[in-house]
Amino acid sequence: MGLINWLFTEKCPECNEHLTTVKSETIVALVIKSCPVCTYKKEFHPTLETYIESK
Repeated sequence: MGLINWLFTEKCPECNEHLTTVKSETIVALVIKSCPVCTYKKEFHPTLETYIESK
């Protein structure tokens, strides 16, 4: 079970903390994950089918 959690847990590349889902809009299907320690943010845009990372 630990291996599966390790594979699917997203971490901050700067401080190695787990990313938390801050804002999730179900109508737009936009998922925003951010680091609780630093200013790293990762957004998933389904229309673009990609992640946008910002610091």
